[in-house]
Amino acid sequence: MNKQMIKDSLILFIITLVAGLLLGGVYAITKDPIVEAQEEKKQEAYLTVFADAVDFQDMEGINLEEASAILGEAGYEKYTIDEVKLAVDAGGAPLGYVITVTSMEAYSGELTIALGIRMDGTINQISFLTLAETTGLGMEAKNPQFYEQYSNKQVDSFVVTKTGATAEYEIDALTGATVTSNAVTNAVNAGICYAQSLGLDGDEQGGGSDE
Repeated sequence: MNKQMIKDSLILFIITLVAGLLLGGVYAITKDPIVEAQEEKKQEAYLTVFADAVDFQDMEGINLEEASAILGEAGYEKYTIDEVKLAVDAGGAPLGYVITVTSMEAYSGELTIALGIRMDGTINQISFLTLAETTGLGMEAKNPQFYEQYSNKQVDSFVVTKTGATAEYEIDALTGATVTSNAVTNAVNAGICYAQSLGLDGDEQGGGSDE
């Protein structure tokens, strides 16, 4: 019996070892392509939110821990700034920022957007990097009818409404997906908040944060 147990244990060990080696090999093979695919997706998102930019440059002095502190002080504790790029034109002149923001308040837990915001505070557009909400409800955030509500707006912050947007800073909620609507909207607001800390040229922005 003891010999049989030793034999079975040895077989199990060999199977586990081979499986581990195979998994390690698969990871080594797929790691670089996955990273490349993720980078391509980010570049596509950057161009979506800043179509007239010719380059997206890393910014010196960006401290993501400080960014979290800035958002926390503004009430966005469950939002993080993941990346900041400076969008520039052909001559190298800055056009604005591309800010990647993650919300931990989505219905599924998390969602991530890229936000393009010009130096005068005008939002170009948003693009989703990750979105895994309920099909037919929260996933409708990918519908242009929803996300284009943020485009070409210059406000301090947006608010979600269920009664029909009547002001520049109001966003019509997705039917049956208020949680998703708020998560996306506050991700945009968090991006605006951080962009303002970096410096914007516009000083006549309007908004209704107390609505």
